[in-house]
Amino acid sequence: MLAELAFSASDLAQMRFAISPMWEAGTSYRLLSSGSAHPVHQPWIEQVRPRVAAAGLDRGWLAELIPPTGYVPDFLNPAPIGPAPTLADELAGVVATPVDRVRRELDRIEEDQGSPGPRLRALYAEPQTRMVRVAEEIETYWQVAIAPYWARIRAVLDADVFYRARQVAEHGVGRLFNDLHTSVSWDENALRLARRQRSLSRKTAGAGLLLIPSAFTGPGLLTRVTLPEPPQLAYPARGIGSLWESRPIPRTDALAAVLGRSRTLLLTELETPASTTDLARRTGLTAPAASQHLTALRDAGLVSAHRAGRSVLYARTSVADAVLAAAP
Repeated sequence: MLAELAFSASDLAQMRFAISPMWEAGTSYRLLSSGSAHPVHQPWIEQVRPRVAAAGLDRGWLAELIPPTGYVPDFLNPAPIGPAPTLADELAGVVATPVDRVRRELDRIEEDQGSPGPRLRALYAEPQTRMVRVAEEIETYWQVAIAPYWARIRAVLDADVFYRARQVAEHGVGRLFNDLHTSVSWDENALRLARRQRSLSRKTAGAGLLLIPSAFTGPGLLTRVTLPEPPQLAYPARGIGSLWESRPIPRTDALAAVLGRSRTLLLTELETPASTTDLARRTGLTAPAASQHLTALRDAGLVSAHRAGRSVLYARTSVADAVLAAAP
């Protein structure tokens, strides 16, 4: 089916980009729950899937709300406020979803997936109270699966937005859409999307358009259309193919002279997020010494800490990546 979204001058004036934590949370969870391998995200899957299972997140609210295939309720993707809302901002929108809309979209899940599970039945009966539980589980999933990697993911998404904005500035909106995805084209003031299962028209969509680059959407496009909000179009960001590639380790002699050998060693080991115990084993430091150095690095903004069950995962920040990249 070919979907066509007409654009007036007002719609073009309201078109914007946004980076959405909830889109990354939902699409990444679906990838994990599919149980399949992935040519790009396999390193991330191998690290995250055991932690998600250990936290019970593979059999909770998200497991029923985000099936491996089929419809996902639109209330999980409220229209982003601003260019880069926080997860807390978006979860507030999820919790504030009107009761009738929650139930209407749960009815659609039942139509698509069959008889709902116990959590979805509870959510249908008490949307206002149960939605808080949903938000809490999403926050837990974010801390386990996305937050330790967010600096790296966010860099790819920001680079995509910068590239697309430059396209518009230099060549206009038509070039932007014709280059966005193989199924997207622009012609005669209308955006055309080929091979769509859901309709998309100005009769069912609000004004404007939200373009959302994503690391986990897969090869296709995902849309969300809910009046009166603008339609959302999530597309695979440029640069995903190199997202999990190992980065060359620079010579760190000069950096060690400033930070100390142990702290520099910890930063280079944090190519992927790790716990204090893992880092102590890999570096030869004692666990108390590694913990002390990690605390100092965290206070300096060079690492971030994320709760994952009973352990804490440490990850390099973008500041640390820049420091390491500047090493001779």
